[in-house]
Amino acid sequence: MARFSYGGQALIEGVLMRGRDAVAVALRHPDGRIVWATERLDSGFHGSRWAKAPFVRGLIVLYETLVVGTRWLVRSASVASAEEEGEELGRGAIAIMLLITLVAGIGIFFLLPLFIASATTAGIDNGAVQHLVEGLIRVAIFLGYLMLIGRAPDIARVFQYHGAEHMTIHALEAGRDLVPAEVRQFPTAHPRCGTEFLVVVIALSIVAFSLVGRQEPLVMVGSRILLIPVIAAIGYEILRWGARHRSNRLVRAIMYPGILVQMITTKQPTDDMIEVAIVSMEEALRADGEALPAGSGILQRAPMDLAGAVTAPEA
Repeated sequence: MARFSYGGQALIEGVLMRGRDAVAVALRHPDGRIVWATERLDSGFHGSRWAKAPFVRGLIVLYETLVVGTRWLVRSASVASAEEEGEELGRGAIAIMLLITLVAGIGIFFLLPLFIASATTAGIDNGAVQHLVEGLIRVAIFLGYLMLIGRAPDIARVFQYHGAEHMTIHALEAGRDLVPAEVRQFPTAHPRCGTEFLVVVIALSIVAFSLVGRQEPLVMVGSRILLIPVIAAIGYEILRWGARHRSNRLVRAIMYPGILVQMITTKQPTDDMIEVAIVSMEEALRADGEALPAGSGILQRAPMDLAGAVTAPEA
């Protein structure tokens, strides 16, 4: 069994697996083939002493996930639409996309609940009421957003690939062969899921913003923005702690809301989706120099022709 805790991300008709020093991607090409590629993690922070420091490592992982994940999400959309496999998104374009996404996310999930709660509780002297209403609105927007986008057919398939990703990670951690019949036995929810991380962040934000109290509008807006990295760093540590101690009943109960929300963001995949997730995991293991579980590595695949990608001979 691999010594590193692998994570992943669902793409358009594919899966990205994040390993110790590299990411691997497998996609279902429109012609039916599984195509794959790997690339090294070279954010500039990866491998540094800061990359393992508590409360800093989470921000580094989040940064790498956003940058690498956005680039491969665009690539996967190109492959799914039968465009040129090697199409590359420039760093400037990625930076603009991330900036727009982050600004929209902060505005919708952090500032909008504040404005609504401030307006609806303006006549109430008790500041705790405003923070409670703000928290409830944030939860409602978050859940509503997930359920709304999940109704789109393309996103519904992404949620299936998300489930395949989790099931494959479960199989690896259980020491099982990476074959569809074995992977199929595991649940679609996983304790290290990004969805669970977001649930932890929302819960922490309710506590953190209540400590700020009712202040001048600019102070409250500034606190929502400035505290986001702090909340994210603490949330990552809680997620890691919760995953390590999930056998404890109290910990399971505390983290259970994250599992419930994954009922929205993960769905049962088809066998061909599981095959894609397996190939992604196998290539991530190979990129890290890890041995494949016995009985694995039997699925046919072809390397993607991408500039800067690290590929190996076809399996």
